[in-house]
Amino acid sequence: MIGWYIGIILFLLLYSAQSAVIVWIERRLPAKAAAWIVIALAVPVLGFAGYWMIGRSRRVKKGQAVSREYEQAAERLSVCADGPGELGQAGLLEREQLLRVLRVSSGRPVTLGNQVKVLTNGRETFASILEEMNQASHHIHLDYYTIRDDGIGREFLKILTAKAQAGVEVRVLYDGIGSVKLSKRYVRELKRSGVQASCFSPPGTALLNRLLNSRNHSKIAVIDGKVGFVGGINIGDEYLGKDKKLGFWRDTQLRLEGDAVYFLQELFMKDWELAAKERLPVNAGYMPEHDPDEAKQEPVMIVSSGPDRNGEPILETAFAAVKAARTSVYISTPYFIPDESLLAVLGSAAKSGVDVRLIIPGVPDTRFVLWATLSFVERMLEAGVRVYRYQKGFIHAKVMVVDDLLAIVGTANMDMRSFHSNFEQNAVLLDAETVKRLRRDYEQDLLDSRELELESFRQRRKKEKAAEAAARLLSPLL
Repeated sequence: MIGWYIGIILFLLLYSAQSAVIVWIERRLPAKAAAWIVIALAVPVLGFAGYWMIGRSRRVKKGQAVSREYEQAAERLSVCADGPGELGQAGLLEREQLLRVLRVSSGRPVTLGNQVKVLTNGRETFASILEEMNQASHHIHLDYYTIRDDGIGREFLKILTAKAQAGVEVRVLYDGIGSVKLSKRYVRELKRSGVQASCFSPPGTALLNRLLNSRNHSKIAVIDGKVGFVGGINIGDEYLGKDKKLGFWRDTQLRLEGDAVYFLQELFMKDWELAAKERLPVNAGYMPEHDPDEAKQEPVMIVSSGPDRNGEPILETAFAAVKAARTSVYISTPYFIPDESLLAVLGSAAKSGVDVRLIIPGVPDTRFVLWATLSFVERMLEAGVRVYRYQKGFIHAKVMVVDDLLAIVGTANMDMRSFHSNFEQNAVLLDAETVKRLRRDYEQDLLDSRELELESFRQRRKKEKAAEAAARLLSPLL
């Protein structure tokens, strides 16, 4: 009997020590700490070991990342807005504080010499990227979370290998987890033709370096340093609606031409140096000077987050944008697992009379993540946020439109993984016509969605509520 008491005491002491360590390390993310404490309780010792190996928040050492050389070069070459008056938008003149917050949080300026094209599905996006790659004369840089060896993946392979054989510099970067199913044959074919291909944080290496939890969630393409793409679309047939389970795939990608491309190039060069251990030179080949063009004056700011940066710039810019809203906030995201600060500001905006709307998937790609998303819906509905579930297929677009002031499009989901763990990139768009275009797209998505009502949502089955509660508990880890 005494042995049992001693065993219980030792267990409690061990568990308390483990919990204290987790709480201390994750003191800035209490929800994440709570999730790992539950796991450590459910699976003693192994749970804590799992946290230490894959769950621990860890910054990439500054010595491993490129210095500010790339950022400084991009800023030096760009035509940048020093203040809101240079943007020529009356609405923004009244919101100088928002621009200042965006500038400080992102660490990057608003570039002025840009032309933006919104692409609303995989077919448009792939056609545009393939066309630009076909015309490449100096380099092609691809930085993707997922690349698949399927129909569209083979189309990319064909052009990439042909261009490399023709003497164009071609570099392909893919994430070790997101592209875990990418065939070795595909990579061999790339390298055999002269393409430089590198895997960002392979699973084994990431596990040893305790960086398995930090993924490169990029979807960046840069061609000749003049045209760039960023948004939610990876390279795979599912983005063409060929996944039988998900059907039509609704997504948003941007084609950028102009000074903002310097900052996409900067992000690629940093990722490449980190993964391939090769520092690319800052020269006119990779960052060519752009000719001033009065027809290309759309203001764009590139914002990125990741373990190599201090703070959470993407979360901070989203928070600042919602806080600045006066009439409307429209959000589309495949995964809605926000932290407490974003939940609070969205609820506060809705209660103040701002028209806050949220579109989430009707058909999920991952049911457990959908349960986690739904666990936040009741609170949003109670605050007055209007929530919709997309019905036409699967919605993967990561879009926020605030008033007629700005829009945010990029790789980051509205979830804690994108805010705190992954390498992510968003574009903040400040051109009135581009914002209106994204608003029109959003209004069409609303027509293709079903609105949730608070009272009927409360009547969902008990087992659904239980599944959501369990997913909510682990949601900071998703």
